[in-house]
Amino acid sequence: MDGGAPATIERLGPNLRRLLAPNPSPFTYTGTQTYIVGSGSVAVIDPGPEEPGHIANLLAAVQDEAVAAIVCTHTHRDHSPASRALQAATGAPIVGCTALFVEDDGPPTDAAFDLDYRPDRVLADGERLEGESWILEAIATPGHTSNHLCFALAGQGALFSGDHVMGWSTSVVAPPDGDMAAYMASLDKLLARPEQLYYPTHGPAIADAHDHVRRLISHRHQREGQVLARLAAGEGWISAIVADLYRDIDPRLHPAAERSVLAHLIDLKRRGLVREEAGRWTRA
Repeated sequence: MDGGAPATIERLGPNLRRLLAPNPSPFTYTGTQTYIVGSGSVAVIDPGPEEPGHIANLLAAVQDEAVAAIVCTHTHRDHSPASRALQAATGAPIVGCTALFVEDDGPPTDAAFDLDYRPDRVLADGERLEGESWILEAIATPGHTSNHLCFALAGQGALFSGDHVMGWSTSVVAPPDGDMAAYMASLDKLLARPEQLYYPTHGPAIADAHDHVRRLISHRHQREGQVLARLAAGEGWISAIVADLYRDIDPRLHPAAERSVLAHLIDLKRRGLVREEAGRWTRA
């Protein structure tokens, strides 16, 4: 395996470090952030993409420690593929989200699924994973993907939020696997929990987590209202709605925006507020 340039390990606390993968993009921001929890015996959260330099840096970061668990929040290819190389080098089990196989012939959004992911242990909602100096609690948060988990760091008031709550952007909710109603319910679920410090896999830490989540909920309600207003004005094609509502964002993100608008429309259809015929949407 080829080594990459030495990476900076950012220490976030006495038992928490962060390593940034070199995979920046319009969808990953500065790249995937891999977290190393504990000392001596550690958990690695979201090992990242199958990128040789990142894997080499990650192995160097834990070379003097025992990796007790390789933990994955979900199986997009910027999150879980490095789990296999890390397991081969350390013998640690891959735990966390379930495997997911999605047939999706729509336009590209944020990342394709890692179809080779095979966990040794799937964690259910509320199930705990314990190490020498840490306890992680799995929190089922479907929406961005149906298999998404967040992980609360017990006793620290902190939560690893994966892609469900990010520090730089809203999450992409892309049907057929992404589900807007589930995403909104998962946001409400986090508001009912005590953690106020979130560590997302993309973007900076979120210190005012509940306020941040409330802003995400408000944004989605606002977007839903905008979509309904466009339908009321007679515009029923998703591409035209996106061209209007997302005119100020990077055009490379428009395919993802189309999927999020579709997710809103599917949710609205389930609630009896809109209908669709041959790809054109109207108010019910």
